[in-house]
Amino acid sequence: MAANQPNSNSLNNKNPEPLILTYLAHKGYKQTEAMFRQESTRNFPIDQNNDTLTPTFLNYTNYSNYPNYPNYTNINPPEIYKQSYSALRTWIEGSLDKFKDELQRILWPIFVHSYLELVSKGFSEHATDFFETFQVDHKMHSKELNTLRVIKYQQHVQENEFAKTFRSKKYPIQMSSISYDIFFDFLQDNPPNGSNNSFLFRLVNQSLNIEVGTSHTDVGIPSFSSQELEEYNKQEVHLGHMPMDPEFREEVEKTLREQDEIHQRQFEEENQIGTNEDQTNGVTEPIPSLYQEFLNKVKRESSDVPDRMSIPLPSHKEADVLAHVETIKDLRLRIELGPSSTLPSVCFYTFFNTYDSLNCLTISEDTSLIAGGFSDSYIKIYSLKHEKLRGLRGRINPAEINTASDLDNAREKVGSDCKRLLGHSGPVFGLSFSPDNKYLISCSEDRTARLWSSDTYTNLVCYKGHNSPIWDVDFSPLGFYFVTASHDRTARLWSCDHIYPLRIFAGHISDVDAVKFHPNSKYVITGSSDKSVRMWDIQGGRCLRLFSGHTGGISCISVSEDGRLMASAGEDKSIMLWDLGSGKLLKKMLGHKSTVYSLDFSKEGSILVSGSADCTVRLWDVKKGTSDSPNEDEHYLGKIRMDIDENRSHSSLAKQKNMTETKDLITTLPTKQTPVYKIHFTRRNLCLAAGAYMPTEEELKESTGNIEQKNT
Repeated sequence: MAANQPNSNSLNNKNPEPLILTYLAHKGYKQTEAMFRQESTRNFPIDQNNDTLTPTFLNYTNYSNYPNYPNYTNINPPEIYKQSYSALRTWIEGSLDKFKDELQRILWPIFVHSYLELVSKGFSEHATDFFETFQVDHKMHSKELNTLRVIKYQQHVQENEFAKTFRSKKYPIQMSSISYDIFFDFLQDNPPNGSNNSFLFRLVNQSLNIEVGTSHTDVGIPSFSSQELEEYNKQEVHLGHMPMDPEFREEVEKTLREQDEIHQRQFEEENQIGTNEDQTNGVTEPIPSLYQEFLNKVKRESSDVPDRMSIPLPSHKEADVLAHVETIKDLRLRIELGPSSTLPSVCFYTFFNTYDSLNCLTISEDTSLIAGGFSDSYIKIYSLKHEKLRGLRGRINPAEINTASDLDNAREKVGSDCKRLLGHSGPVFGLSFSPDNKYLISCSEDRTARLWSSDTYTNLVCYKGHNSPIWDVDFSPLGFYFVTASHDRTARLWSCDHIYPLRIFAGHISDVDAVKFHPNSKYVITGSSDKSVRMWDIQGGRCLRLFSGHTGGISCISVSEDGRLMASAGEDKSIMLWDLGSGKLLKKMLGHKSTVYSLDFSKEGSILVSGSADCTVRLWDVKKGTSDSPNEDEHYLGKIRMDIDENRSHSSLAKQKNMTETKDLITTLPTKQTPVYKIHFTRRNLCLAAGAYMPTEEELKESTGNIEQKNT
């Protein structure tokens, strides 16, 4: 028996391969035995301080090809980085769309750590090849890529702040339990190249901090805890309105004074006539001064103003002065709204026979026009003032149009109720009127944005720059600039006089679905399918705020008139109210039963109105629950979530099912069967809403039967 027992010191023998092969054969590890036999023909690295064999990651690489390999012990061959990343990348691309967004977040930290490890271990050529091959996956991290590109040697890794930060902390990734289980199953399986996944296991374990639960979005730089995110959102911002140009303000004031003098004379004449004719008539109240209304408006906007020179604008025209005067007139007639005083009137526009083709709607600032974008690649503009829209009779020579009368002579004699704008070669997904109502900007699946004249109903400019379909577009409140949001995960800033974008806002890890200018036009706010909202500085292109908390993609954004509050909503049916100054979530409003399509604040910011696919318009109290006292609804919901997580009782689950509406919901206005595509407050605080009527199954059958009968 003793003769058959292996020597207790056999692992210290110079050649332990026979013992290992015997063990593998006895256990039935045939594939591992074959691999080991092949590897045993090469020289395995031996620890010089200890004669024992040091096992390393097995593959088919001949280490003799790397004479400068510093130490084979516990070092992965350079090819494994590229093989493993490629396998992970291919697997994620083939996964279901529902989980792809969360799984794609893993690629960026694995890419960075793989590159830094290759550089730190002396494989500069392999690191460069790895970087050039896979950098295309991470265009949204352009700044970080530029930093990585200059890290070429081991000393760079030790000295570069970005590299030191990335390697010293685990990269935080939050994903749902299902996505985590899928990823874990992948790590346990064999990737397409047939090798095992122990390398990826090691890299994930060392470099990632995966938290399973409600998914949030990373911010593009490693290890952002809630405290660090709060610190990130403390970057300086100026949320006040943009100061007026001194010359422009002087002309506006002059015009307002002239208007006040005319109104004063009319008031005195009417008052004198009324006294002479009928002594019982009381003296009518004088109309408030336009100039005083203007001064009050400027006073309200005077705090925390940005630098006027930070946004270059063209010189003003007389039409701009008159347009601003009309705005002041509307402000004078504005109805002050409030949850406990006056609720807004809602005027709803219903589009029939368009439920399967109408994609988007927008309303002009003066409420004279409404435009819709259709799947058939065209745009329709309708008049809201029952006036005929008169386009041009045909092709005209611009050189022959010198005066307004020349243009009027070239118009159609009769006109029509709506105009069809043709030019796009794909479905139209976004529309926005300019503040002066002279232009309409559109975006399409054809990857272009087009500028249209709302006076002649012709296409003026085609803007190309995005690499994928464009989902949304928004005109600046100051005019001249507009911003687009695309499937290529970027938003882009444009000016009307340039055909190429001025800024590219990259940072989202999925489609940018919604975009909105801040009222002072210094910032752009984007919402994405990655469930996050970001605020960007248009001057430098930097992300200044990150808002994370939604559990679904963002479909709409609205900013209050004073620029202090922002509301976001989307697929998770909830509306979140944010403080733009601090970046903090003020409250979460629940009530809708389906995706929220549109949001808008009343002009004084006390009421928020939302439109949804659940065919309702809902009014919300903005102030309730946003004071220093904690929001009772959020506190209650938080308690329910805690009860559910700890599985304390079944009664808490029943409470959660009943908690479908928060207390800040003022009222719900249902439509007959019309999903609400657009909500818009006028300058006088009248709320306009619009959508496409969705017929019932019975109505569809009836209409189909009528068509068949007509054809027969």
